[in-house]
Amino acid sequence: MPTVSLDWSVWLSPWVLAILGLCIGSFLNVVIHRLPRMMERQWLCDTAEFLQDRDMLRRQLGSADKRIAEIGGFGEKLAANCDKLPQLSLSRPRSRCPHCGHVLKWHENLPVVGWLRLGGRCSSCKAPIGARYPVVEAATAALFAAVAWHFGPTPATLVYITAIALLIAAALIDLDTTLLPDGLNFALLGLGLAAAWQHWTPVSLPDAALGLLFGYGSLWALATLYELLRHRRGMAEGDFKLFAALGALLGWQQLLPIILLSSAVGAAVGIFMVLARGHKREVPIPFGPYLAGGGLAALFFGPELLQLLYPMLAG
Repeated sequence: MPTVSLDWSVWLSPWVLAILGLCIGSFLNVVIHRLPRMMERQWLCDTAEFLQDRDMLRRQLGSADKRIAEIGGFGEKLAANCDKLPQLSLSRPRSRCPHCGHVLKWHENLPVVGWLRLGGRCSSCKAPIGARYPVVEAATAALFAAVAWHFGPTPATLVYITAIALLIAAALIDLDTTLLPDGLNFALLGLGLAAAWQHWTPVSLPDAALGLLFGYGSLWALATLYELLRHRRGMAEGDFKLFAALGALLGWQQLLPIILLSSAVGAAVGIFMVLARGHKREVPIPFGPYLAGGGLAALFFGPELLQLLYPMLAG
């Protein structure tokens, strides 16, 4: 009986992955918008449950029964409010206009095309729809096509387009909220280790493991030293995890190019924002987008960056 084999050169071609990237980019817009809100809602509900733990309150507050009753009562009211919140997930409710609540029709949800057909405005209330939606979709499509062109029809291509989707979501969530979700960081970290273990990428499992260890440890050490010297935190733990995930994906050798590129661009943007935009120095600037950008540069130009960097350091 003849066997049917897939022609991966077609399915992993730049054109096919560009179309896939448009669809994934549309979904990433949903993830970027909803995942932080889902996390915040979960934290709020967890807080309500925590405040109702009378034994914990008694251990912390002693015998202040009146105060314990007040806090527990507030926790009960907060829990009741949480129960009344509408359902929110990555699939529910359907995409809608944030201004008037108009539920988008299927043709209005088409990546890039839908936004262009609407002229960047809601078909119901005519409120503007942010241009970032089609930009994310087009950028995801372009990056997916670039991976297909650069790496060809190989398992590495599937690994890297998955990594790119995770990086785009993590970077833009951090930019909007200064949060780097553990779910995205751990998914990228696990992807890097699994790909090295199964030999889907050129990175060996020992190099991936060292990348994880050195990535997390180096930023943790820098942040701890900064906190000791300046008595305030200079970097969040999500950045440590993202850097560790990039180390697991690309190997420990790429950590230095990634951090140098990220720091240089981040410093330039930070200086511009302080001098030209009046950004307050004490207000933190998310570092996740710069790490993601450095990771993308290392993904596409890793060998070239190493050849350029290490002779400079040696000299």
